Amino acid sequence: MKKDLLSMLPQELEQELTALGEPQYRAGQIGRWLTRGVRDFDEMSDLPKPLRDKLSEHFRLYRPKVLSKQVSALDGTIKYLWELADGNAVETVVMTYSYGNTVCISSQVGCRQGCAFCASTIGGLVRGLESSEMLDEVLFSELDSGKKISHIVLMGIGEPLDNFDNVVRFLSLVNNPKGMNIGMRHITISTCGLIERFDDLAALDLQLTLTVSLHAPDDETRSQIMPANHGRGVDELMAACKRYYQKTGRRISFEYAMIDGVNDTAFHARELVRRAREVGAHVNLIPLNHVEERRFKPSTQGHMKAFMKILDEGGVNYTVRRTLGSDVDASCGQLRRKMQKKI
Repeated sequence: MKKDLLSMLPQELEQELTALGEPQYRAGQIGRWLTRGVRDFDEMSDLPKPLRDKLSEHFRLYRPKVLSKQVSALDGTIKYLWELADGNAVETVVMTYSYGNTVCISSQVGCRQGCAFCASTIGGLVRGLESSEMLDEVLFSELDSGKKISHIVLMGIGEPLDNFDNVVRFLSLVNNPKGMNIGMRHITISTCGLIERFDDLAALDLQLTLTVSLHAPDDETRSQIMPANHGRGVDELMAACKRYYQKTGRRISFEYAMIDGVNDTAFHARELVRRAREVGAHVNLIPLNHVEERRFKPSTQGHMKAFMKILDEGGVNYTVRRTLGSDVDASCGQLRRKMQKKI
């Protein structure tokens, strides 16, 4: 079984080279080729041919293929569908903001969480992504788009905390000064609330941003649309959020997709005020992206305004997410779902 070269940190690659009888400085040369997107050892022209052959014998590399690339005519958002080595596909989105370019990456092929309004979970979970595959999403999105990536959000297909070990290794790789060197404070992980992993993440003290896909502030509503709430509950989720903040000093954010007639009533707004104030959370209101296979629709402008009025009166810090890429299937899982339908 060949080893996954791209998942290795520089010091690990040095150890592997030493074991093969090669000098450690070769690791720096190999690393520079990898960050340029080279995925064929024979292209590493400053390495001796015997070393290239040795690398090919012991290590594997794969360059993801672009199955689809859509560029929004409205705002320049780019949506990629990448084919992985095993034929599976995942989505990545590149978005431009005033502070820089953000890439939204997937952490799994499919998802097991079953959120009722999401396209990513249709068909369930296939597998978690390797750390190298997540790194390739960032690197090749940057190389193909020509846009320097400054921020990363793990909000694409999959639940990051359900692929915990690979996600943590990916964070080390993408943060490494000898690699892409993207700061932890520029990285956001979004979770549906797998609270059993909150303390594990907090213990690493990575100084990233943790965003909770709340979408409903009460157990009755949340359990109807988010199966992950079963056996955990909103009270338990809030307690986990408090512990995370106390350990890391990093404020939690709540993602809240506005769903017409489901979670956008005055009751839900008042409960959201209570929950946000309870943990000092920032709220990110999201106009729901309609998914063809789902019955849910985005909240009306009237409901949105009434909801925001209650948040204002409650003193909650919130923003309304700007809709990007609406003409390129930018909602998680939509492009992959279309490909699956064609097969």
